[in-house]
Amino acid sequence: MNILTFAASNSSTSINRQIAEYAASLAIGADIETLDIHDYEMPIYRSDREEADGIPQLAHDFLAKIGSADALIISFAEHNGAYPAAFKNLFDWCSRVGREVWQGKPTLMLATSDGAGGAGRVLDFAVNAAPHFGGNVIGHLSVPHFSKVFDQDAGKLTDADLEGQLRALVGTLTA
Repeated sequence: MNILTFAASNSSTSINRQIAEYAASLAIGADIETLDIHDYEMPIYRSDREEADGIPQLAHDFLAKIGSADALIISFAEHNGAYPAAFKNLFDWCSRVGREVWQGKPTLMLATSDGAGGAGRVLDFAVNAAPHFGGNVIGHLSVPHFSKVFDQDAGKLTDADLEGQLRALVGTLTA
């Protein structure tokens, strides 16, 4: 199984990247590819720009990566209750190629923050929006208080309940 994972975050030290990579590491025997959305930076989407210049090749490249995967693990950062601008722009360009951005791939959606909400608002939005964009969300998990429940040196969750939930979700994804 080929799993594509990435953080919908524009931070170079993203805790969402850490949790996504950890989740992917639990998929024993899977081939994992981790993307950095910085590799797909494009001008801010504008219909005038699309009309004048077309859709950037990077949007097609990102969609090709999704298309070549068997499953997805995505962790969403939350900026003021919504997607970070960098991810939203990437998503907007990709949706101009075709509405089925997620291409029906089985997807585990995650989110984390150091706060009590665990980026739950953006995760709820992403999960609810996914079906409109070809999403097949098999499960989702918000991880609150990241710095308290994730050992960054060891690269793993220390909260037994969250660890169990995440392992179960990864098991469902890879079944």
